[in-house]
Amino acid sequence: MSATLNAAATSADATVDPACAEPLPVLGRDVTVPLVTGGEVTYAALDYAASAPALQRVWDDVAAYAPYYGSVHRGAGYLSQLSTDLFEQSRVTVAEFLDCRPTDQVIFTRSTTDSLNLLAAVVPADCQVFVFETEHHASLLPWKDAQVTYLNAPRTPAQAVETLERALADRDPYGPALVCVTGASNVTGELWPVKELAAAAHAHGARIVLDAAQLAPHHPVSVQELDVDWVAFSGHKLYAPFGSGVLAGRSDWLQEAEPYLAGGGASRKVARREDGGVDVEWHTTAARHEAGSPNVIGVYSIASACKALNEAGFDSLVARERQLIAKVRDGLADVPAVRILSLFGDDAPRVGVISFVVDGWNSSHFAAALSAEYGIGVRDGLFCAHPLVRTLLGSEPQAQGECGAPEAAPGERSLNAIRVSFGAGTPDEHVERFVRAVKELVEDGAKWKYRTEEGRCVPAV
Repeated sequence: MSATLNAAATSADATVDPACAEPLPVLGRDVTVPLVTGGEVTYAALDYAASAPALQRVWDDVAAYAPYYGSVHRGAGYLSQLSTDLFEQSRVTVAEFLDCRPTDQVIFTRSTTDSLNLLAAVVPADCQVFVFETEHHASLLPWKDAQVTYLNAPRTPAQAVETLERALADRDPYGPALVCVTGASNVTGELWPVKELAAAAHAHGARIVLDAAQLAPHHPVSVQELDVDWVAFSGHKLYAPFGSGVLAGRSDWLQEAEPYLAGGGASRKVARREDGGVDVEWHTTAARHEAGSPNVIGVYSIASACKALNEAGFDSLVARERQLIAKVRDGLADVPAVRILSLFGDDAPRVGVISFVVDGWNSSHFAAALSAEYGIGVRDGLFCAHPLVRTLLGSEPQAQGECGAPEAAPGERSLNAIRVSFGAGTPDEHVERFVRAVKELVEDGAKWKYRTEEGRCVPAV
C-alpha cells in the first residue's frame, strides 16, 4: 500500500489526439435497463453534475485497501498505522492535485456543502459575505451568521468582476469580507472568471472561496494560479463515491475559531478543573475540524481519483469533453423547440453541463420519457440553484420552487428545466443517443402515456 500511496502522479501525453481518446473506465458502463416500450438498453448516465460514476481505477484501489482497513489516529496496531499513513498521504495527494500553498491546510469533510458550512462557521463575527444569486444553494445559503450581500446575475464575465468590485468598494464598515463564487455553473456549465474575481476581492481587502464542485472534475484547479484563499469540492462529483469532500486553503480563520464539531480527534488535551468543569486544548492542525472517526475509504477514494485524472492528463480530457459539448449543443441547436439556458452566451467556455427547456413540454415529462423510452438518465427541476434558474427562465428570481420535479402534469408548462451532464467516462454513443432522442420526442412525441405521482412524472401502467 505504501508504494501505491507514494507513487508520483504522471501526466498523460498532451499531444494525444482527443478524437482517438477513449472514455475513462467507470462503474456501471455495461449496466442495462428495461424500456417501457419493451426490451433493454445500456444505460446512458448523463447526470454527472449530480454524481459522477466512480472510476474503475478508484474502485480497484479501494478494493485493494479494504482488507487493511483500520481506524486512523487511534491505534498502535499495524492496520491502524497503515490506515493512518494512507489517510495522511491522501491529504498530501489532494494538496498536490489542487496546487496548494505550503501553508495551506486540507480538511476532509462530507461534501462541498459541508465544506462551505464549515467555512461559514469560522468566518469572523463581523465578516461581510458577497455571493452572486447564480450560486448553488451550497454556496448561497450557509452564511446565516454573517452579513450577506446577494449580487444580481451578471451577463458577461467582465460584468461579474465589475459588479463585485462595486459591491466591495461600497461596503460599510470596511472590515473582513469573503467572496464565494463557483468555478463552473451547475446549471449552464459556464466557466466563471475566478482569477479576475480573486484579484478584485484581494484588491479590496476581501478573501475568496471557490466552489469547485463542477470545475475540479473537468479542469485542473490551481489554488496558487487562481490565487483563491479556499477551494471546496465533493468526491462524488470527482468520480469518487462514499460521501467525502474537501476544504483546502488558508489556516488562520480555521485555527482561530472553535472546532466545527466538538469531540475526539479535534481535541488535543482535555482535563477536569477543580470547579468541576472541563478545559480543552484543541488541535491546531486540520484535525481541529475533523472530529470523530473519519471516512478513511472516502478520503482514499478522493486521492485515487485525483491521481487517476492527473495520469489521464487534463489536456486530453478537456479536449475530448469539448467535442462532446459541441456534439450536444449542435444537435440541440437543430431542434427549434429547444432553448439552451446561458448567462454568458454561446461562445462562453464551459464544462459538460447543459440545461435547456423544450417548448410545449413539461420538463419532468420530457426527462421521464428520455429515461423510460431511451434509457437515458438526465435531471429535471431547478438543480438546487433556484434564483439562477428562475432568472434564466424569465420568471421572478425570488419565486419559490422545489429542487425536484414540478407538480405540473405532462403537457403543462413548468418553471423548471432539463439538465444533461457528462464527463470523462461518457461514451460518444450516449450523447449521440441523447441528441437523437430529443429530436424524436420533439418531432413524434412520447410513445407512452405518463402521469404525475408524488410530484414526479412517471410512465402510466
